[in-house]
Amino acid sequence: MKISGVDIRPGNIIEYETGIWKVAKIQHTQPGKGGAYMQVEMKNLQDGRKTNVRFRSADTVEKVRLDTAEYQFLYEDGDMLVFMDQSTYEQITLPSDLLGDARAFLQDGMQVKLELWEEKPISVELPAQIEAEIVEADAVVKGQTASSSYKPAVLDNGVRIMVPPHIESGTRIIVDVYEQSYVGKA
Repeated sequence: MKISGVDIRPGNIIEYETGIWKVAKIQHTQPGKGGAYMQVEMKNLQDGRKTNVRFRSADTVEKVRLDTAEYQFLYEDGDMLVFMDQSTYEQITLPSDLLGDARAFLQDGMQVKLELWEEKPISVELPAQIEAEIVEADAVVKGQTASSSYKPAVLDNGVRIMVPPHIESGTRIIVDVYEQSYVGKA
């Protein structure tokens, strides 16, 4: 399926220069002179290379259709992750860098979707939001307005995110896995 260069989103799998690439980050830019473009950071799913590419709205790319399968995360073995197929109980081992920044949010027993290309797993998709506990939160600075001020906090998995001032240590919150941002109280 062809999509416009400005419709590319993080997590999309696209075909570019005869390779299969996963979109990691995007940045939409509108310079004062010339047309708008999408700056896309991608990782090659076959050999692990990373690249940055600019796509204009007139550019089209092929969005790759992948087969998906439900798997359950079992355990970590060194830098490898072990998953089990929910229907056949078959176990597969994948490198942990396949998850990128979302790796910190993977929890024991978590249900994930594996994306398969030509019967080979190339991507792991976690749930979009998870529940986590704040283990450390900075004190509120008096005088800051509540509407725009956020303070740093550390989650139970070690990830640092920004949270509203009323969130205390020990509070369970909902976190967006791919944006690594606060969504709401659990």
